[in-house]
Formats: sequence, structure tokens, C-alpha cells
Amino acid sequence: MASKVSFSRPPSATEAVLEELRRRITEGELTPGSRLNTDELAQEMGVSRVPVREGFKLLAGEGLIANEPHGGFFVRELKLEDLREIYRMRELLETELVRSAVPALSDLTLSQLRATLDEIADADRAEDRPAHSRANRRFHFLLFEAAELPMTLNHVRLLWDSSDHYRARYTADPAARKAIAADHEAVMVALTARDSESAVIELNAHRRRAQEALSADLAQ
Repeated sequence: MASKVSFSRPPSATEAVLEELRRRITEGELTPGSRLNTDELAQEMGVSRVPVREGFKLLAGEGLIANEPHGGFFVRELKLEDLREIYRMRELLETELVRSAVPALSDLTLSQLRATLDEIADADRAEDRPAHSRANRRFHFLLFEAAELPMTLNHVRLLWDSSDHYRARYTADPAARKAIAADHEAVMVALTARDSESAVIELNAHRRRAQEALSADLAQ
């Protein structure tokens, strides 16, 4: 009997394009309102136009990009009311995740959370904004994933995806990154104490500060 061979299936061209487009948008390389040229992106990524167009459709479903009739695809620009709704939904769903996650936090997860805060600090010192964004997201989702509520987690992930390109503008400000670091430390204290209500309070304040900054940006 032949033994089973373990292997990792390489991503399809569409999956690779989707990942790269999402990265460019969420890290601010493609800014809100930017037009997306199928031919240029296909050439840059070394693929045909088909996976690029498929990537556009999938990102449109996530709310990251939009399509104008006869105008092509562009990075979606949020309205102020959209942002408020996104953050209200995040507050409701993330509160449920945190309340479920905190009592179940293992020492290993706490150690991973602390290590991720160190990564955020390193990225800040290096002024590496993409690395800062990735580590910041990893910190939050390490906590959310501990709740083991996959459907709720999926909804939260979509909400983050739909506003990540705006958060990149917020974290470009060194003062904002300093406030984020202080907020994270307060959250970490609550998590280490397994105090779910304090963690909810700190995360709500953390989220509110980001929302206020982004709302002011959108109102200009």
C-alpha cells in the first residue's frame, strides 16, 4: 500500500492575486479612490488578466473595491455613515468574542499576544508601517480566535477588511501609534488578569479613538 505524501497545494493565480491586491489596499499602497488598471496589474504580477478580474470581483464582494458602470474598478471610498456602521458592528461582535475568549485564554496565547506587541513596537521603531499594520491585526485576531466562534469571527474579519485601508492612514501618525501602544498595554493587563469586562472596556476605548480619528479624516 502506497504511503500518503504530505504536500501543500500552491495557491492558484487568482488566490495569489487576491492576496497581493488585498495587501496593497489594506497597507495603503493603493489608496481610497485609486483606479485599478487590469492590464497594468496583470503585467506587474506576471499573470493573465483573468485572475486579476476574478480578484476584483472577490474584493468587491468584501467591500474593499467598487465598480462603476463603464468606469471600471477602484478602491472603495467610505462615507462617514459607513464608517460609523462598521465600528458599531465591530463593537457588538468583538465584545462577544472577547467575553468568550478571555476566560479560555491559555498561557501560550498570552505569550503569543505579548510577543506580538513586541513586534508592533519593533515595527514602530523601524517606521515600517506595513509590518506595524500586520502585527496590530495579528494581536487582535489572536484574541478573537481564542473565542472559538468561527461565524462571528468571519463577520469581524470582513468588517476589518472593509476599513483597513483607512486605518493605514490613521497609523501613519506617530502620535496615533503611541496611543495604540498604550491602549494595547492596558488591554494586555486586563487579559493577563483574565478580566473580560475590563478587556471589553479597554478595547471599546481603543476602538473609539481610532473611529474618532478616522471620522475627522473623512469629514475633511
